[in-house]
Amino acid sequence: MDEEILLKKLRWRCRRGMRELDQLFGRYLDREWSSAPTEDREVFLFLLDCEDDKLWRWFMGYEACPHAHAAPLMHRILALKP
Repeated sequence: MDEEILLKKLRWRCRRGMRELDQLFGRYLDREWSSAPTEDREVFLFLLDCEDDKLWRWFMGYEACPHAHAAPLMHRILALKP
């Protein structure tokens, strides 16, 4: 798939309807996706498949993410400054 088309599809999937999640995912897509290794891209796609309410609780620190493989990327996404 063409990278530009993929980015458009991912940008649409990053729109979660929760401003906090929209911003977190959008920042990662804009700043990190193009240079991310395959395993990080796979984790990001996994996160995009998760339910919004779970993502919100994980990212906001109300619950620990039960998926150990996703935690490192989640911490890096949170560390991206606005």
